[in-house]
Amino acid sequence: MENERYTGLSFLLELFGIILAILFLIPFYYVLGNSFKSFADILQNTSSLPKSLDFTNYSQAIVVMDFWRALLNSLIVTVASNVVIVLFCSMAAYKLVRTKHKISTIIFFIFVATMVIPFQSIMIPLVKVGSIFHLMNSHYGLVVMYLAFGSALSIFLYHGFIKGIPIELEEAAIIDGCTPFMVFWKVVFPLLKPITVTIVILNTLWIWNDFLLPSLVLRDEELRTIPLATFYFFGAYTKQWNLALAGLVLGILPLLIFFFAAQKQIIRGITSGSIK
Repeated sequence: MENERYTGLSFLLELFGIILAILFLIPFYYVLGNSFKSFADILQNTSSLPKSLDFTNYSQAIVVMDFWRALLNSLIVTVASNVVIVLFCSMAAYKLVRTKHKISTIIFFIFVATMVIPFQSIMIPLVKVGSIFHLMNSHYGLVVMYLAFGSALSIFLYHGFIKGIPIELEEAAIIDGCTPFMVFWKVVFPLLKPITVTIVILNTLWIWNDFLLPSLVLRDEELRTIPLATFYFFGAYTKQWNLALAGLVLGILPLLIFFFAAQKQIIRGITSGSIK
């Protein structure tokens, strides 16, 4: 009876998981399916399968949105932002953990508190400050702003992970003649690989798909990221749904390729934290 009860429970859980997966896949079906249709076919029936795999929308979208330039811009911003966030936040969290003082605790709580501030409430001050420091309409300015907005969560995650690293490892390295800087880079930072992988994944998904912040910072067409380039299929009087959906698929593909290609490294990095 007990085995039957658990079998029935497992079946219900599996059924629930399948239904949930289908619900999550429905939007992808609409995006992918309609990206192969003409604009007239989309207006006629959005739920039907495409009549044929016509890649005309994709070829037009690549030209209209200047896809390769937008892809390069997205890569530059995403990679640079991740590098800066990882370097700054890992060092900041390490210093906050190892400095036993009330000030370090206060600074940490200030970082954590900024996570609850809605982005919409600081958009206007952000634009004014960005203009003062000449951060507007540039990739480096956008990277600096991503550092500012991504630091809170990243420092919070690094802070909790570093507290679990035995300080005896650092003391032994100092006895062997390492400077504090060498202790961090050669002893502590390699141990942060699991949480660094997690932080890079979270920030990559956020930065790559972000629309609001680049729309405030970037004005020139040659600086646009993929979300911005896709947005310009929607004009004041016309909406090119067929090209926009093709552009969305093109924007998703680099992320999918990256995660599938780096799947083993990502899993190895995450699981290594559980056996540390």
